[in-house]
Amino acid sequence: MNEPSNPLLQHAFGESTDKLLNDLEIYIPESPFLHALRNSLHQLSNLKFALDTSSIVALTDHRGIIQYVNDKFCEISQYSREELIGQDHRLINSGYHTSAFMKNLWTTIRSGKVWQGEIRNRAKDNSYYWVNTTIVPFMDEEGEPYQYLAIRNEVTKLKKVEAELQSMMTQVMQIQEEERKRFSRELHDGIGQSLFSLIIQLDSQLAEQPSATLENLRSQVTDIIKDVRGLAWELRPSVLDDLGVVPAIRTYIENFCSHYGIEVHFQCTLRKRVDIRKEIAIYRIVQEALTNVAKYADVAEAYVDVEDQNEMIQVTIRDEGIGFSGKSQGEGVGLFSMEERARGVGGFMSITSAPDEGTSIQLTIPV
Repeated sequence: MNEPSNPLLQHAFGESTDKLLNDLEIYIPESPFLHALRNSLHQLSNLKFALDTSSIVALTDHRGIIQYVNDKFCEISQYSREELIGQDHRLINSGYHTSAFMKNLWTTIRSGKVWQGEIRNRAKDNSYYWVNTTIVPFMDEEGEPYQYLAIRNEVTKLKKVEAELQSMMTQVMQIQEEERKRFSRELHDGIGQSLFSLIIQLDSQLAEQPSATLENLRSQVTDIIKDVRGLAWELRPSVLDDLGVVPAIRTYIENFCSHYGIEVHFQCTLRKRVDIRKEIAIYRIVQEALTNVAKYADVAEAYVDVEDQNEMIQVTIRDEGIGFSGKSQGEGVGLFSMEERARGVGGFMSITSAPDEGTSIQLTIPV
């Protein structure tokens, strides 16, 4: 490998800059060049001091072997510098991230691009800590990486707060769903049945003595029953609990097509029941996504695909409508609610959209 000569950078991170400055004054006579070089090294030294004070820093070679760590790295990892130098980052790998996550990281930095993201690491005492990480690759003259500089900042407390908020959001949504279920049952089995009894009594009265007034009253009660059943369905369709998410989505799509006049093409390979919380999340996200299609997409057709991938359920809701840019995504709670529902059951949701190119929502939920 043709590694470029970059001794300033290596010395700046690996050795004392003061020693380097003294050596320069010994071997290079006083000159404008030495003066400029001295100023540059001082600036580099100050930058390193600021970086070491604020961040966790590590320098590795192209194989990921650690060549330099600062004191903050040793402090948070609980390993000594001697234990870290010569090792790779598997020493602090927590095993939390998927192979796809790590592959994306390495593919990015090996291509010369900067990678940024949050990583959970494991300290020497097996405790975990989160770091917001930026990895900068240094490329040689042939365009190949020869070193990686990783700058990290601990965000363990922030991740803990996020996890607590996520837990609270999940609990709120569960309570909300239970209340929806209770109200739906009450409307359907309570008020709905009472109104139906009234219909029976009116029919009995009409059989004995036909009356236009009673006919009109019966018609009004029938309309109220339809409204009550519709409201009960909106709150929580009983088919979702009784038969599962697929019949619930299919019925919702039938009602959606009838109400909005938008044809929805539904494809599904899911043939089994899954955890009811995950079924609710899938149903609510499909419901919210199709509602957004009706409101904003300006289309005559939409598509819903539910694919059983054994360990994952992949759901896609898409349209070929007017789409939107990232800036015009809006501040509504609909997208936020869908993302929270996905995260609440360990899933992930992403949105792809562009003006005049439609919108696609991909939902992945582990089984």
